[in-house]
Amino acid sequence: QVQLVESGGGLVRAGGSLTLSCVAPEVTFSSRAMAWFRQAPGKEREFVAARAWSSKITFDQARFSLSEDNAKNTVYLQMNDLNVEDTAVYYCAAGPHLSRDPAQYPNWGQGTQVTVSS
Repeated sequence: QVQLVESGGGLVRAGGSLTLSCVAPEVTFSSRAMAWFRQAPGKEREFVAARAWSSKITFDQARFSLSEDNAKNTVYLQMNDLNVEDTAVYYCAAGPHLSRDPAQYPNWGQGTQVTVSS
């Protein structure tokens, strides 16, 4: 099992930006793809972005972009122009295959809270 450690969550005003970090102790078969999901109260877990370490293939969105530091085994989620609807717990996940499906990721971090105020 891959242990993932997230950081960077907090309170931000609407229109602001925030960067989340996810560290994997090592990149193995079980963590060849790294992803971010989020879950708001009463809602299902939702895909945000994902990247494969080796191919650099990336799934992301206009306001959410990924970058990485291979030397630190760290993936960053840059979130821009945040709005109240982005308030959620953000989870980092790792798995053997790049996917938008949370079921494809067997390894999860503890989650970090992002709260956007109006």
